[in-house]
Amino acid sequence: MMAQRQQQTTGSRLEFWFDLASNYSYLSAMRIDREAALRGVEVTWKPFLLGPIFRELGWTGPVFVVQEEKGRYVWKDMQRQCRKYGLPWRRPSEFPRDSLLATRVALAGGDSSWVRDFCREIMLLNFGYDREVGSDEAVSGALGRLGLKAGSLIRRAREEDNKQRLRSQTREARARGVFGAPTFFVGEEMFWGNDRLDDALDMAAALGE
Repeated sequence: MMAQRQQQTTGSRLEFWFDLASNYSYLSAMRIDREAALRGVEVTWKPFLLGPIFRELGWTGPVFVVQEEKGRYVWKDMQRQCRKYGLPWRRPSEFPRDSLLATRVALAGGDSSWVRDFCREIMLLNFGYDREVGSDEAVSGALGRLGLKAGSLIRRAREEDNKQRLRSQTREARARGVFGAPTFFVGEEMFWGNDRLDDALDMAAALGE
């Protein structure tokens, strides 16, 4: 009985690994909590940086940026997907955008309830309205709209231990086989891409039954 109860607790959880500069992570971030709640699944948000992973894999950037034909397809696909989910969309005039400070802020927030809203705000600025998100002003504005004290949070985000935490989290993603975002884990089972979110949630829900 105890083992079964432990399996239920573990099975009803899903890890959401995302990069704030990832367009497909935007699609997942804007809907994952709602879809998870419908299935009774608890989601852990795990921000990381794709850039170091791409470099380790020998890539100069996202494949669809390097490969022109795939790039044209992806931007058209984003139009369709945002229309499907009712999300604002404007193709970023700069891609990928610098989101390092915002990612550090998200990580510094830990399990605080505001972190998810902050991440969604940053992604909405980038992919919904083609606004820059890398500056102190942009990050402060996003925090301020959530009623948070931006100055102290940004200072915390820039502390060396938090920078190291982001490096460690990115290394963990690489060690677990992450090669793109979004990526979802149900236990050790990995799902890649926004189009696999529902499959990952369904597995987590089934394991929690």
